Parts: sequence; C-alpha cells; structure tokens
Amino acid sequence: MIEGLLAGISSVIVPIHFFALFLGVFLGFIGGATPGISGTMLVIILIPITYGMSPSAAFLMLTAIYASSVFSGSISAILFRTPGTPEAVCTVFDGYPMAKRGEAGKALGIAIFSSAAGGLIGTIFLITLTPVLAKVALTFSSAEYFAIALLGLTVVASLSNGKLLLGALGVLFGLFIATVGIDPMSGVSRFNFDSVQLNGGIPFIPILIGLFAMSEIIRKSQEDHAIKHKIKNVSSKLPDLALMRTIAGTIGRSSLIGTFVGILPGAGATTAAMLSYSESVRWSKTPEKFGTGIAEGIAAPESGNNAGAMGAIVPLLALGIPGSATTAVILGAFILHGIQPGPMLIVQQAELVYTIFVGLLVAILFILILAKPFISIFAQTMKVPYTIMGPIIILFCIIGTFAVRNSIFDIWVMLVFGVIGYFLEKIKFPVAPIVLGVVLGPLAEEEFRRAVQMAGGDFMVFLTRPISGTLIAIAVILLLLPLIKKLFKLLSSSNKGGSVGA
Repeated sequence: MIEGLLAGISSVIVPIHFFALFLGVFLGFIGGATPGISGTMLVIILIPITYGMSPSAAFLMLTAIYASSVFSGSISAILFRTPGTPEAVCTVFDGYPMAKRGEAGKALGIAIFSSAAGGLIGTIFLITLTPVLAKVALTFSSAEYFAIALLGLTVVASLSNGKLLLGALGVLFGLFIATVGIDPMSGVSRFNFDSVQLNGGIPFIPILIGLFAMSEIIRKSQEDHAIKHKIKNVSSKLPDLALMRTIAGTIGRSSLIGTFVGILPGAGATTAAMLSYSESVRWSKTPEKFGTGIAEGIAAPESGNNAGAMGAIVPLLALGIPGSATTAVILGAFILHGIQPGPMLIVQQAELVYTIFVGLLVAILFILILAKPFISIFAQTMKVPYTIMGPIIILFCIIGTFAVRNSIFDIWVMLVFGVIGYFLEKIKFPVAPIVLGVVLGPLAEEEFRRAVQMAGGDFMVFLTRPISGTLIAIAVILLLLPLIKKLFKLLSSSNKGGSVGA
C-alpha cells in the first residue's frame, strides 16, 4: 500500500495531472453551488472531453468534480434554501434557518469543516478497507437491501418534528410517486394515466427542485425580503475549538454511517445524508431543536454525504458496481478509456487506482483552502435584488431540469411540485419524508419482490436471514419508539396526578 501511495503522489504532482485536479475542484464548486446543476451533470458533460486526456488526468478531474460538488451543494442550500445537489437536501433544514438569523458565515464554516472531515474519513476507509468493505457489501442479498431501505423509511417517518402521522403520510406519498411508470419486474405500465411521458416514471430531480427551490421562490415572492440584509455580506468562518468539540461526535458517527451506506451499491450520498441527519436527531438529547438552525443539523448531513460519496467509489473500483448515479457515469468513463473496474483493477491499474486515492485527499485539502474565497465571490449574488435573482434561479432550475433528460415534461413536473411544496409548507406538512420515499421507494420495492421470488414466495426470508431480520426489528422498534415515549409520558403524568389526588 505504501508503494502504491507513493506512486499515486508521483502521478498527482505531474503538472498536467495537478491542473486537471484543480480544475475539477473548481468546476465542482460551480456546478454544486448553482441550483439545478449537479456533479453528475458536469461529469456527463465533460466525459467526451476527457477522452483525449490520459486516464490519470481524466479521472483526477472527474472524481474531483464529484467530491467538491457534493460539498458545494451546501452553499446554495444554506444561502438560498435551494440545494445545489440532491446530497444537500438535509442541509437546508438547519443551514437556512441559521442563515436567516444572520449566521450564514457560521453555517457555511460548519459545512466546510464537516464536509472535509467526512470526506477525509471516507477516503481513509476507501484506501485502507476497500477489499474488506467490498466483500461485506457483496454478501448482501435482496433481503438485506430491502431491510436497509425499510430502516431508512421508518427513520424519516419519525423525523417530522413530532408529527409522526404526517411524516408517515409523506413517506407513503413519496412511495406512491416512486411506483409511477413501468413495473421494473413485470414490465407492465402502472399509474401512468395513459401518458407516454409517465411510462418512465416521475423523475427525482424535477421533484427535488420543485419541492425545495420553486416552492421557496413562490414563497419569497410574497415576502418583504427583510432577511436579505442579514445574509448579503457572507464571510465563512471555520468553527472554533469549542464548536468543533460540540459537533465532533456528530461528524464521527455520521461519517461512519455515510461510508457504510455509500458502499452499498445504489444507495449513494443522498441516502447517506438523510440517514446521518435522522440518526443525529435520534441520538440528540434535544431532538426538537433540529430544523431550527443548530450546528449538528449541518454537520450530520455534510459529513455523511461526503463520506458517502467516497464510500460509493468502493464498489465501483473493487466490484465494478457503481454506488451512486455519479459513479455510474464514471463507470462509463472507465469503459470509454478501455478500463474495466473490478477485482482485477487494483492489480492491472495499481498506479491509476492510487492516483485516484491521493487525488481525492488533495481535493479535500483544496476544499478547505478554496471554499472560503469561492463562497465570498458566490455570496455576492445575494446583493442582487430578488426581483432579478428570483428569475435567474428559476432559469437555472428550468435549465437544470431540462438538461437531465432533455424533456419539457420534466419542467412541468418541477412546476407542479413547486406549487405542491408551497401549499404543503403553508399547512406545515413536512416535505423531507416525501423526498426520502421517492429516493428509497424503488430500492425497497425491487429488492422486496426479488427477495420473495428468490425465496419461492416465502415472506419469512426477511426474518430468517440474521442481518435483514435484525435491521427490520430495529426499524419496527424505531417506528414505535415515539409512540412508546408518549405512552410512558401519559402513564407518568397519570401516576403523578393519582399521587397528588391521594
């Protein structure tokens, strides 16, 4: 391993390779911070350009875009309540309220530090434990994947500011959205209302942009924009030692969760961020403060999604299986360059693999160094009147939505969900469970049906397999926990009342 890392360092410091890495970080900053654009989209656009580059330069740039865009999605999430990337959805919950209080610089500093820490932890796991972690993920069957999805769904159902019923309804609505289109197992169309456009399902990106970005634009159009003066002069500030100690446990736990979730093929950094956030709520002594603008609410998703992004590279390199949408695109880039990721990659292309490892470490360093000046420049957009900024954000949302599939239909989906998101927020209905239902729905459905088919119709397969049975038991307990807590409170209050009466 030491020899490989030294070879990787020698490759990264080659001027053209170092420039490709720096360019990747810079482009990732722009793509992640700009609403409606993502690291995945940038990688897709740049793959044809990398064909004329050496493999080392190409993959240094592509993986740097991935790493930096996952972080920079938090910038617009905090400043505009508009996640620049899907991975930054949960960062909105506490980042934006903190910015509204005039603490945007503090929120951004926490995001920078947490992202770098999570990315570093994830990269260390990537370098040292790739063979072991890949082997563990490889032993998972459909039953275990379904159990993980179920755990995620029940967690978010209880993550609704005490509104368990509304959270559950939100998850169910998200799951219904995920069923629209062609049945992945039978090929039969369902819930498409004879619409050709709906045969492919309702895409996630327009839903995300609509629920969070468009709804916010509609809401802000009716405000006096008194918040604007509080956050127009933004200067990010890294956390001091006291704050670092406060969020250290959250970062450590979320980084481990993010790495593990990222390693599972198909889970990705978005799911890692959501699970990291929900687990932080569960472990917190003051869960009611989440969503009001607290440091842990930013540290958890940002360390989780960055660690998850690094974890998603593990199955790509070790198994040839992409762990996320972006790594799926990078897999295509490998094939384009005539390289097949998998168990033999580290044997046949050891220098390239360790070049990627070292490049990711350098990219994390660049994030720490370059984030502050980039944010200072990017935050100047806050000085633009919202009558101008609003339409610009709408334009980016439309362009970003259209560019994913070149579909006008997707724009209409975005606008519809923008209106839905606006009215849901008016009635204080939690939006986050809907998003997670959409994200985890396909995984839960496909793996559930596949596991039952493989077991010959025996539904007990989920309970008889030790790992899946344990995960399902945990999910049930966590789902019932809020109800149990309320029951204990009622019993406690009734006992006190009886004692006083006596």
